[in-house]
Amino acid sequence: MRPTYRQLSLGLLLAAAASLSTVAHAVRDGARHEEPAHQHDKPLHVQVGVRPFYLVEGMDDSALKRKLQQCEAGPFYQTKFSVSHRGAPLEFPEHSHESYEAAHRMGAGIIECDVTFTKDGELVCRHSECDLHTTTNIVNTPLNAACSVPWTAGGPAPKCCTSDITLNEFKSLKAKMDAAVPSATTAAGYLGGTPAWRTDLYTGRPAGNVVTLKEHIALMREWGVAQTPELKAGDPDRIKAIFGGQEQYAQKMIDTYKEAGVNPKKVYAQSFNIDDILYWIKHEPAFAKNAVYLDPIDPTLKPPVPRLSNARLAELKKAGVEIIAPPMWALLDVDAGNAVVPSAYAKDIKAAGFRIITWSFERVDLTKGAAGKGSYYGFDPQGRAIQKDSDMLKALDVMARQIGVEGVFSDWPGTVTYYANCMGL
Repeated sequence: MRPTYRQLSLGLLLAAAASLSTVAHAVRDGARHEEPAHQHDKPLHVQVGVRPFYLVEGMDDSALKRKLQQCEAGPFYQTKFSVSHRGAPLEFPEHSHESYEAAHRMGAGIIECDVTFTKDGELVCRHSECDLHTTTNIVNTPLNAACSVPWTAGGPAPKCCTSDITLNEFKSLKAKMDAAVPSATTAAGYLGGTPAWRTDLYTGRPAGNVVTLKEHIALMREWGVAQTPELKAGDPDRIKAIFGGQEQYAQKMIDTYKEAGVNPKKVYAQSFNIDDILYWIKHEPAFAKNAVYLDPIDPTLKPPVPRLSNARLAELKKAGVEIIAPPMWALLDVDAGNAVVPSAYAKDIKAAGFRIITWSFERVDLTKGAAGKGSYYGFDPQGRAIQKDSDMLKALDVMARQIGVEGVFSDWPGTVTYYANCMGL
């Protein structure tokens, strides 16, 4: 049956209205995100996996457990509260393409690239300038000979740096779980040693899955997520020889984002070096608004690095620092009743007017509690509050609802994504 003129006209009007609505949404979203239109063609269906459910079920009965159980049916959405730490390195090789993809699928709204450099001055994603011998297969390739200290059977500990090799050589490497067997008698054997609470199940991809900063930027733009590059410390002599100095190195990282046309609002530039943060405040104010000063507090070092004094906090706020990121343990304490509570330091940081991001959730094996687990759960050295892995959710809840942190770095973003969605963060 042929449509009437009136039916055709009505259909055309409805189609035009739908088209105008689509254009309006595209214009609005484009103005807000400045990202490629194709990223919205396939909406992300966040999958947090089984781990959050396992951790919730393992909690002792409490109002928090009952609240978290009510969210089991989802749905779950991407959230900036869930910050990917090196991808998803609880199970995937850190800073690998697969690790970033896993973090994205688990709803991380901000994904990290630790930024270091190659011999020819290109920026790449590695946790350290000199960790290739434990995070890639380099010692079992011809590039072992290029290492600052090559691996040899019975020889000194190897030291393989991104600055030892060119970008093309870097891209020939294969990411692996961060581990090594120092006593190994073969290069292949040295590449083992992954802790039992992690896995090598996701290390079977071919070489070339290491990621450059430009590739990381492209992925994040495709996925429509924010990104947090951390400018890593490096050999000062090499930095001077390659870039001209620390400030030029810091500028190179920001220039990479500017050249790619990334909205500064979607970049959380980080550094442990306060001079980098102050440089960005002075020279790149648009990027400095979300710049993150990584608090270097560490009482285990010799000499120890103490907390920032209240006077120093006031100085940094006056200088324009907006976000401070201490480690989790520095923000937490355990009271006389064995409950997790905010630390005095956390209260001082909030009182000084800073936004807070913290690191790193799911970074240690807590199956037997926090006792003896080092700095990451240093707030509870006897394991009075964190007695099993499920108890980590109590710490997360205090950081979110009592301290008011705006983001939590995690080695397994799905857990933080689950919590954030459940709590409406």
